[in-house]
Amino acid sequence: MSVEGLLRVGRGRLLKQTVETAQFAPFGYRRDGWLGSENLQADVIDARRRSGPVRARRWRRVRRARPGHQCADDPVGRGAGQLVESATVMPRVVFVLVRSVTVGVMRFGRFQSGDQAMWGCVHDEVILRLSHAPWDSRSIRTGEEIDPAAVRLLAPAEPSKIVAVGRNYADHAAELGLATAERPRIFFKPPSAVIGQGETIVLPPQSAEVHHEAELAVVIGRRCRNVPSDRVSGVIAGYTCANDVTARDLQRRDGQPSYAKAFDTFCPLGPWLVTDLPAGCRVRCRVNDVLRQDGEVADMLTSVTELVAYISEAMTLLPGDVVLTGTPAGVGVLVAGDTVTVDIPGVGELTNPVDAAR
Repeated sequence: MSVEGLLRVGRGRLLKQTVETAQFAPFGYRRDGWLGSENLQADVIDARRRSGPVRARRWRRVRRARPGHQCADDPVGRGAGQLVESATVMPRVVFVLVRSVTVGVMRFGRFQSGDQAMWGCVHDEVILRLSHAPWDSRSIRTGEEIDPAAVRLLAPAEPSKIVAVGRNYADHAAELGLATAERPRIFFKPPSAVIGQGETIVLPPQSAEVHHEAELAVVIGRRCRNVPSDRVSGVIAGYTCANDVTARDLQRRDGQPSYAKAFDTFCPLGPWLVTDLPAGCRVRCRVNDVLRQDGEVADMLTSVTELVAYISEAMTLLPGDVVLTGTPAGVGVLVAGDTVTVDIPGVGELTNPVDAAR
């Protein structure tokens, strides 16, 4: 990702003196302020004293930074830091305007330990606990390191709404015998449908034909409305895997998808929230280790950025809201005893068992 932002260099009294603390916060959205990747560089174009009060809670500490060198530490893990350039001498605090910052992909997750749910950053197979959701401006690393074996993985979002799009892949529309839509066909799934990694998809007695639908899910990280497509990346917290489980016979009966997709457990999400998509991203689904779906994100009729922009023209999107971006061809029936996996390389593998209602 590349963003504009400010690099705050603190307590430096002499030009080129070792900087003991350096902090970064983006223009606009907090997520890009998280450091700790394998690749982070800043292109410095100006230095200035910032006027007005500083919202200190929006800054994160990075230790052992020197002008012209990369930081050795960061607030999330043990990865590379960011490039610091010499700045004009100013009392106590110098703000350096940064044109672009390149940050590697990071993985965040929600976990449960006992009765407590928490957020963390997954780094070197250790969970580094966060005080709040990663898109929250108050979020800091607490210093607690957690063994993944000691916690249960939860869905990486608690949405107020789940906004989905139908027929966003031409081959999927064709397999259903339907025409592609001139504009995105939007519908909703209730938050009560969300389950996480390893939780059971329950087949309702009302349906005899429940289908899997592997999808890329977008998690919103900033309250937004009427977002231009060229600014959508600034409101996205990250991406995860989704299974838009559907009672296909009920969908055909009703002529619309909402009821058929609304059952409890019909929206598995997970396992992680990742901050960027790999090039050539694919969406795959396996049932009992047999490949059923395999499509390219690039084949979407409406791209992720266009879709989020279109949805935001009608409604306010809130942090944690989820956008389901459509499924490629290959949807098929799930039966009790199946194990279904949504696999998006670079994002994760979401696996859920399937059982009948009891």
